[in-house]
Amino acid sequence: MAKTRRESFQTSSGLSLPNDFNPENVTPVDYEQDLAAPGDFPYTRGVRPSMYRGQFWTMRQYAGFATAEESNARYKYLLSQGTTGLSVAFDLPTQIGLDSDDSLAAGEVGKVGVAIDSLDDMLTLFDGIPLDKVSTSMTINSTASTLLCLYLAVARKQGVGFDKVSGTIQNDILKEYIARGTYIYPPKPSLRLITDTFAYCASEVPNWNTISISGYHIREAGSTAAQEVAFTLADGICYVDAAISVGLKVDDFAPRLSFFFNSHNNLLEEIAKFRAARRLWARIMRDRFGAVNPKSLMLRFHTQTAGSTLTAQQPEVNVVRTTIQALAAVLGGTQSLHTNSLDEALGLPTENAARIALRTQQVIAYESGVADTVDPFAGSYAIEELTTQLENAAVDYIEKIDGMGGMLRAIELGYVQNEIQEAAYDYQRAVETDNAIVVGVNKFQSDEGSIPVMRIDEKIERDQVARLQAIRARRNAADAESALSSIEEAAKGTENLLPRILTAVEAEVTVGEISNRLRSVWGEYRESVTV
Repeated sequence: MAKTRRESFQTSSGLSLPNDFNPENVTPVDYEQDLAAPGDFPYTRGVRPSMYRGQFWTMRQYAGFATAEESNARYKYLLSQGTTGLSVAFDLPTQIGLDSDDSLAAGEVGKVGVAIDSLDDMLTLFDGIPLDKVSTSMTINSTASTLLCLYLAVARKQGVGFDKVSGTIQNDILKEYIARGTYIYPPKPSLRLITDTFAYCASEVPNWNTISISGYHIREAGSTAAQEVAFTLADGICYVDAAISVGLKVDDFAPRLSFFFNSHNNLLEEIAKFRAARRLWARIMRDRFGAVNPKSLMLRFHTQTAGSTLTAQQPEVNVVRTTIQALAAVLGGTQSLHTNSLDEALGLPTENAARIALRTQQVIAYESGVADTVDPFAGSYAIEELTTQLENAAVDYIEKIDGMGGMLRAIELGYVQNEIQEAAYDYQRAVETDNAIVVGVNKFQSDEGSIPVMRIDEKIERDQVARLQAIRARRNAADAESALSSIEEAAKGTENLLPRILTAVEAEVTVGEISNRLRSVWGEYRESVTV
């Protein structure tokens, strides 16, 4: 036998790779049941018949930093450079329901995203950006319902009907308990906010994606591709169950569910991962939940390239990593894509780095030719076998989670977190023993010069606090307190909270004040530590 570089070869998820895939070593594929035409059940080959021949994926660039005014300038710049959708990054205090003048927010205002305390900030953030002309994604979870209401209040100020507003809120609290940590409330009231959002948008904001069920952060925490699919879809099952349990009909809300995946370095495995997730979700929705609307069965997803793969060493090489990851997402049929900037292992993206990241998508779209035919890898022995293996591995995980009593119980038991931690440990050991090569880190090191890095001026925080306090001083205090009391009363019952939150933000009540009033009713979640 010919000499090989290693005794055995595997994907990043540990799937064994033969020397070559051929009819003798792959699982037979039934074209009609397992693949079908693009746009047909089980949507393995894509959710639309023509995919990118009809229109390209939405090219989003995740951005937000410092103040609403500075972020607004970055958004306008990105739109001028060809971005087709906005994606808002919020600072940590906004994510966990703290106003910028809260003592716990000190030092974090505007650092990892834009600081949004009030309607005034949101109006500034979207100044000159018509909300009926642009689609906006907001990466926000525990305070998602409040940020959505702020966005709708901006639309109303612009004279844009809610039926003309389009976009997505992440609104995925389960992955916060699993992998990220920006939760506020215990799971049960958190799920209530999510299902309230489902119900409100189904009747009032029909073109809004009410949740982006996120595998991205699960993968960033160290999961394998198979775990990313399994745990993300298990979260999806939990949300569908929660919505049905409060009386919503599956086909009334499921068409507006969306997903958010990571795109990692292993090109073939990542292409197969997206196809496997689409096929498995279609089967889950049809067979488990009895959905009949084709849109309820379609797994539509946004993709972001893998921030965890970016290196501070030789950061220019990150452009290559991002290109491979973006290509995998496009070949896997994503509906929306963000490409990370080369400098993100060092700080927030500079304007130049953000432009290069956007140009990466544009070169793939307009120059590579991969968007000119749908699912070009269909029928490949390697891709079809990897698709099947990843689907089967995800099914095994979902069945284990079902056996524990569902995803909430699996999270409470620490099962999901432990599985991810073990996968992350295995990968780190592989890097340390040179079984996994990271170019520029454990091989091909070199002395490299520095690159420009964005820094946030400390004055930003002082100015933001001053603006916030001026808003509190000028607003109608009685209206603000009445709105907060109304939210508190509704939180004690079962009434949909979003209309009351919308009234509150229009009365210039702040994100932190709304969150604190809900904390007073529901309390805060504290992660249990098991030894």
